[in-house]
Amino acid sequence: MIKGNFIDNLPKVYGMYTGGFLAFVLLMAILEQLGVGADTIGILFVAFTVVIYAGIGWLSRTMQVDAYYVAGRQVPAVFNGMATAADWMSGASFVAMAGGIYFGGHGYLAFVVGWTGGYVLVASLMAPYLRKFGCYTVPDFIGTRYGGNLARFFAVVVLTVASFTYVTAQINATGTIASRALQIPFEVGVWFGLLGILLCSMLGGMRAVTWTQVAQYIVLIIAYLVPVFWMSNKQGFGLVPQFVYGDAVARIGELEAMYNLGGLEAVEGAKKGLKALSVAHAAAGDSWKFVTLVLCMMAGTASLPHILMRYFTTPSVKAARQSVAWSLLFIFLLYFTAPALATFTKLQVLDPNLATGIIGKAISDVSALDWVQKWANIGFVQIIDANGDGLLQINEFFMRGDIVVLATPEIAGLPYVISGLVAAGGMAAAMSTADGLLLAIANALSHDLYYKIIDPKAETKKRLLVARILLLAIGAAGAFVASLKLTSILGAVAWAFDFACSGLFFPIVLGIWWKRANRPGALAGMLCGFIAGSLYLYWVAPAFLGNDPWLGIDHLRFGIIGMPVSLIAMVAVSLMTAEPDAETQAMVDEIRVPSGKTVLDSTH
Repeated sequence: MIKGNFIDNLPKVYGMYTGGFLAFVLLMAILEQLGVGADTIGILFVAFTVVIYAGIGWLSRTMQVDAYYVAGRQVPAVFNGMATAADWMSGASFVAMAGGIYFGGHGYLAFVVGWTGGYVLVASLMAPYLRKFGCYTVPDFIGTRYGGNLARFFAVVVLTVASFTYVTAQINATGTIASRALQIPFEVGVWFGLLGILLCSMLGGMRAVTWTQVAQYIVLIIAYLVPVFWMSNKQGFGLVPQFVYGDAVARIGELEAMYNLGGLEAVEGAKKGLKALSVAHAAAGDSWKFVTLVLCMMAGTASLPHILMRYFTTPSVKAARQSVAWSLLFIFLLYFTAPALATFTKLQVLDPNLATGIIGKAISDVSALDWVQKWANIGFVQIIDANGDGLLQINEFFMRGDIVVLATPEIAGLPYVISGLVAAGGMAAAMSTADGLLLAIANALSHDLYYKIIDPKAETKKRLLVARILLLAIGAAGAFVASLKLTSILGAVAWAFDFACSGLFFPIVLGIWWKRANRPGALAGMLCGFIAGSLYLYWVAPAFLGNDPWLGIDHLRFGIIGMPVSLIAMVAVSLMTAEPDAETQAMVDEIRVPSGKTVLDSTH
């Protein structure tokens, strides 16, 4: 029996939770040996973890404003770092990033470098100072720092567009996992995923999301690491895959040369979103594209409201700074492993000497494989015998990049309990980020739009009711958009980062570090940067169809257009208009003092 304060007992609580989860995995392994079907195990894994998260959400329910918006500012640095890592380990990181590396090679490591490097910006430029400011949301900071409801409204608009784009990607990931685990259509799976997401966040707000995300991080990191270590040892590459997969890369290079990888045309007829192994997709293949994508992902990381909100929950400015360091450590564990996972999985498919290799084998035999059938049934794998020889060529096998991680245990011939574990980890990753994103949007709309602009006299109960109604509405809209499959998970996430950095990066950074920045400048920076980036995205949308974008700046990196426009507009307009009043400039000075009380009153 655990006695005393919940916060003081966090290590014991989550230690027991981890032990219980590992016991459940062991139980599933025993059931598999006793003959329980793979589909049943997959359903049990997803259902068990979703029920646990929903239970945490229920136990964390609250009607206190401080608890709902910022978890009562009681989250210790280590656990906030873990929750932030879960918030960060989205469907893109867990489900889609290794798939991008699988199909596109080292160019996709720009995502890893950019996302990780973004935390350096967060730690050095933003998190401690926003925590010292004492705000509830990012638009709260913008509105208070620059003054006036228009600045707050513009920040809400940018936040909503960026976060909504991001949340559709997470619901896409939950739909992908649910459709495979439950063998239901993807369009139904997204609604199942949304239900789990809302159960975690609706009643307890940030407090519920925080403690759920800690639990989700434990599941997702175990689920991501186990298959990689297993494959590395099974293929004879060694005990620590992150350091030994160089030999596997060399072997893949030999196989690619043998198969003429990148020199073949993919046959016609592949479904939208599926890729052939013969096509070299190097979205960030040269140095210019690599650097621009890194810059967009770094600045986007430092601009995403759902990440910055996490640092509003710590007890102090010092704890906010420490939690950034813990976040980086927990994120590093997954990012350092992703290239190894992509490498070992690709080798499993390409190498004819391995029992799992499929290239060059009879199409009838490959089509009869259980993992091929299951993923083909829901539209994520397709085989086309283009030349009619009955043998599978490398340009005749199509797979959606988003399923590489989820399908890895089945491709590698691992026990199905590992597939269930990975599905649970992917669901945890997507749900944790979706929770944070939906909360960021709903909180911004309810606190900054409804309470601060529309009805400043609204009672606490009414404010929280509005936040929960908005959470439902936004989630439903996100599930509907995700069901349309407009872009891949990784593509949608890149758009979200570009929207955020185009409209919010410089208004936030200059709001902290440049006292001369004023309201007209911030308005110009947000409006011009966001519109310039959005118009460029609309202009280069045909790049999906193969058109060559201007200077290689395609749809993944349109923030490189929006950010300079935002900076120039903000600086120019600020200098052409009156400087902020003395009170505002003193407030900016106070933000940068690492000790002392928060600038805003906690009851704001």
